[in-house]
Amino acid sequence: MRLSEGVDRLEKVVILGTGPAGLTAALYTARAFLSPLVIEGPQAGGQLTITTEVENFPGFPEGITGPELIEKMRAQVTRFGARIETAIVEKIEKSPEGGFSITTDDGREIRSWTVIVATGASAKFLGLSSEKALMGAGVSACATCDGFFFKGREIVVAGGGDTALEEALFLTRFASKVTVVHRRDTLRASKIMQEKAFENPKIAFAWNKEILEVLDVSQGMVTGVRVRDVTTGAESIISCSGFFVAIGHRPNTDFLGGLAETDPTGYLKTHSGTKTSVPGLFAAGDVADPVYRQAISAAGSGCMAAIDAERYLEASGVEKAGVERT
Repeated sequence: MRLSEGVDRLEKVVILGTGPAGLTAALYTARAFLSPLVIEGPQAGGQLTITTEVENFPGFPEGITGPELIEKMRAQVTRFGARIETAIVEKIEKSPEGGFSITTDDGREIRSWTVIVATGASAKFLGLSSEKALMGAGVSACATCDGFFFKGREIVVAGGGDTALEEALFLTRFASKVTVVHRRDTLRASKIMQEKAFENPKIAFAWNKEILEVLDVSQGMVTGVRVRDVTTGAESIISCSGFFVAIGHRPNTDFLGGLAETDPTGYLKTHSGTKTSVPGLFAAGDVADPVYRQAISAAGSGCMAAIDAERYLEASGVEKAGVERT
């Protein structure tokens, strides 16, 4: 491959994202002597950095906070020679000379034979300032991650689709009561999910309610939500210790510009492991997983993507390829 002027360097592997998927991919490619470049986006560490206590990641019997887990993973990958740089990837294109051209927001063009996309998926939130202020202090978007911490307490779930009812049903394992707050008087969820929710004695519904504020920022913890009836305009407060937003996730794939095949909601489609529809482009973690969305499953797919990329490079003869700059 010949490098044109303005191209910083040619990489064998570029990994996008520093959550569990990206860092695990970095660990495996680094230990395979591929010297991976890891590009860290605006949310370093992904969704784990907004998770307080992680008790379901193997190897930590006493639990560990999300930020601590990410910090340990970062230390491990850099020990083996992975390079982590901060930038926002604006575009990825197939390079005419082979491999990929990656354009970042700071004006760089990076060429790489392979790319592992581990940019994750972002939970959709209501956009309330109080919601943001209490994130990790009673506000969550992951019942599987944080439900355990609300044993015997009352919880509010925002949403009306399958995601909301799945979260609500899971939370009944811990909570004394789960109130589903929905803007309408009917649910969007599938009939079977509705039946399960209606039959569960721990689940209540607050119909035609719009959430105005999560209480109480001044106390630094969730004590309830202030809602408004969309039909009458009357406001009221629903007491709770936990507030779970369950209005869906959005995969972070916009920057790909349709380069690889996705499902209707934007999640990257993979086959034969972590291969996308574009040879040399691999996907790991939540960016290709609308079902499980767990740190451990993301890490596992990061390992798979690293091995897939290594095998692709071997089959392509990249180890023997020379590089010239024009």
